[in-house]
Amino acid sequence: MLCDVPGILLGHQSLGDTGVSVVVVPESAIGAVDVRGGGPGTRETDLLEPHNTVERVHAVVLSGGSAFGLATADGVMKALEERGIGFPVVGDIRVPIVPGAVIFDLLVGDAKHRPTADDGYAATVAALEGTESGSGSIGAGCGATAGVLRGGFGQASRKVGNYTVAAGVVANPVGAVIDKETGRFWGDPAVGGVDKARFAALKGLETKLNTTIGVIATDAPVTKAQAKRLAMTGHDGLARAIRPAHSPLDGDTLFALSIGDGSGVSLEEMIQLSTAAADVVCAAIVDAVVHATSGYGLSCYQELVLA
Repeated sequence: MLCDVPGILLGHQSLGDTGVSVVVVPESAIGAVDVRGGGPGTRETDLLEPHNTVERVHAVVLSGGSAFGLATADGVMKALEERGIGFPVVGDIRVPIVPGAVIFDLLVGDAKHRPTADDGYAATVAALEGTESGSGSIGAGCGATAGVLRGGFGQASRKVGNYTVAAGVVANPVGAVIDKETGRFWGDPAVGGVDKARFAALKGLETKLNTTIGVIATDAPVTKAQAKRLAMTGHDGLARAIRPAHSPLDGDTLFALSIGDGSGVSLEEMIQLSTAAADVVCAAIVDAVVHATSGYGLSCYQELVLA
């Protein structure tokens, strides 16, 4: 599951230089999204706006492969339909609601190696069977870069009273996650610093086409509009961990899911949940980079960290 939030499952399909991660909610979840980057690659995001009719979703796909990676959602839908998961329409026909977003990772490894619908299917099965989780260079994080370092997939969670707020994030930003002046993470200076001279000598990829995407999940019974607010405030954590963030060529997109009943929470609870949403997104980005491994000509944090 995603960071101890029961009912919200996580699966990966790791393909070396690219991959796909799927957050599955078999019983469905209130869904919302906030897109801040100037170059997003997304699917089914319009239906998540608070003024639109469909309130609940069954999975969210996070994929590599740039726009080609949107095809992974077809495999996710197939896997869910086979298991009777989806929005009931006519008779026994159910339509799984599966929004998604992609990162640009085509310059890592083979540009023609992209995740497919079959990979989305496999990641969904992994989520439903609980066979894979973790952080680092896995799933959609396989081909991620974080400035001049290798990025990855990260997770974090926080308790807010009786509720849990968690995030799973694919950290693939144009901007830096480490302050070159201090050698420490913007998002958490308490984490071990890197060798500043070696860090300054690293060269990034030629392109500035990147994206950080992720899912904020909670068991708090927020409404659809309140879930939208969690997605919005989650971007505060993204901007805390990455500098610069939300550039014209980033596609920064955060989804918010709630397995609660949608009855809503109080203003005070909403403030606390929003604060936690920003905190877990920030922490998940740091987690992704800390656990990434080197490869495909990219250095990782662990190679540069000071003893």
